[in-house]
Amino acid sequence: MSASNAQRFDPGFPSSQRTALSRRVVLKGALVGAGVLALPQILGACGDDDEATTTTAAPGTTGGGTGEVTSTELEVFSWWTGGGEAAGLDAMIAIWNSQYPNTKFVNAAVAGGAGSNAKAVLAQRLEANDPPDSFQGHAGAELSDYIKAGQVEELNSYYEEWGLGDVFPSDLVDQITVDGKIYSVPVNIHRANVLWSNPTVVADAGITATPESFDDFIAALDKVKAAGKTPLALAEQWTVKHLMETVMISKLGAEAWAGLWTADGDWSSADVTDALEGFKTLFGYVNSDYASLTWQDAAKRVVDGEAAYNVMGDWADGYFTELEKTPRTDYDWAPVPGTAGVYDWLSDSFTKAKGGKHPDATVAWLKLCSSKEGQDAFNPVKGSIPARKDADTSKYGVYLQSAMEDWKTATLAGSLAHGVVASNAWNTDIDGALGLFLEDKDVAAFQDALLTAHDTYAV
Repeated sequence: MSASNAQRFDPGFPSSQRTALSRRVVLKGALVGAGVLALPQILGACGDDDEATTTTAAPGTTGGGTGEVTSTELEVFSWWTGGGEAAGLDAMIAIWNSQYPNTKFVNAAVAGGAGSNAKAVLAQRLEANDPPDSFQGHAGAELSDYIKAGQVEELNSYYEEWGLGDVFPSDLVDQITVDGKIYSVPVNIHRANVLWSNPTVVADAGITATPESFDDFIAALDKVKAAGKTPLALAEQWTVKHLMETVMISKLGAEAWAGLWTADGDWSSADVTDALEGFKTLFGYVNSDYASLTWQDAAKRVVDGEAAYNVMGDWADGYFTELEKTPRTDYDWAPVPGTAGVYDWLSDSFTKAKGGKHPDATVAWLKLCSSKEGQDAFNPVKGSIPARKDADTSKYGVYLQSAMEDWKTATLAGSLAHGVVASNAWNTDIDGALGLFLEDKDVAAFQDALLTAHDTYAV
């Protein structure tokens, strides 16, 4: 998604000043439970039928060229089909077409459900031994399913050849590494815990300050409700899970949230009960038709003045720009109340599928994904910050520039809804429990189901 020159980010947006060591401890706590934590020292050691040949630029850290590519096509699988995400992919495809004019880029994207539909189609293809050349996956535990199944190839040698250990944050590389092996290339970083608001609706409701705590948030929602507007715009179930994780991080804190995904995580605690009760409370303020809406529908209600707030990742900023809405006028933003200084993060990455038909083109694609040129073309349009530390900040709006600074110092909390802390199987069980909760709002039964899922999948 995109960020325009008109975008603005509050310079007072809070961020944690915890040390890098504290940040890493919180980050690792979640990933140990997911079974994907790796040794950081790997950073230092990190047959095709087609006949056409493409001449490319020499290998380097700024471009995507990797040398000779003999494949006539490359199939890339993702769930980027609309808005800024599709535009960001198109920006990288344009670079690909320039560098590899004789190698057709086959965009095999599947729409719907924040990737849930695509993952189902991908699973069928992998089971049938018909993999795409490269497929999208979220950094963290989500990748572990493909790794354990032997469906992706390791990329250590490419990381070493391309010098990625020097340009990617070591914390991030930890998340995409298993037993010393790296299996994907991250193209971005997103922030999930963003509260989007309509300044006019908020002001008309008599709200004079951004809510900083969960209790402040409830008080603000009450004022909007009394003013006759929808307090909190919500959409389909994955956005409900997204909302749930931000409420739990708000109530528990980043460190306790991370601990839930370890073998010792206590899902039966009173603190978890309180967080789930807070989550339940929010349903007294949401639109009744949420189940039939997409995330874009819910976000649009905010900028159209029909709702006051929406909790969504920073890709919403790109969508608002696509709608030609004006930052700080048509919409505003802040951390989800209670999460100031926390970065609820996720990262999109691409793999080299085992058995892909065009391995040389796949390597060229991954090189492009990892490159400064590729990331600086993709991320300003998608509305995310680059995974690389050496991005050209002049290409990014003020919001994204500030997000880059926050990423360096904030306490990290891995996203549940977007694959960082729990495997696909664990997420599926949580989805089932959440679906039942949405029918009966039984917190005790929901908590029991979450505890059972933990005991099934935590290591």
